[in-house]
Amino acid sequence: MNDHLTNELGWMLDEVVKMPEARHAILLSSDGMLRARSAGIDRDEAERQAAALSGLQSISRSTAEFCTHQNQQDTPWRQTLVEFAHGYVFLIAAGPGAYLAVSATADVDMEAVTYRMQKLVDRLGKELTSPPRQATWHGTGTP
Repeated sequence: MNDHLTNELGWMLDEVVKMPEARHAILLSSDGMLRARSAGIDRDEAERQAAALSGLQSISRSTAEFCTHQNQQDTPWRQTLVEFAHGYVFLIAAGPGAYLAVSATADVDMEAVTYRMQKLVDRLGKELTSPPRQATWHGTGTP
């Protein structure tokens, strides 16, 4: 499959990782399928991370009850942050059934990364909710 066709939103993810200490960005579906990736991560690694991050989001969402008060009905998941010795992984909702993940070094400005991610989600929302382009057939018979 042509990687260009499967990564048409990748350029938008490249914008997030242009800040100092940001490494990679991927857009994934809730079922763990890779939807787009920044230029710095190869497709196989991005697909592996998308599957893992989908599981992480699911686990995070299932722990919402741990954060609720007695009278609260719903505590929707907003973000998961995982800290490692040498960096972070940020995971946020990016629209219906989609998530945005960014990895960064330990020296990243966490507030700036979160802000950029939210701005990107706003832009992605327009792309993810726009109707798909219709293929045009200019031949005879059926395509």
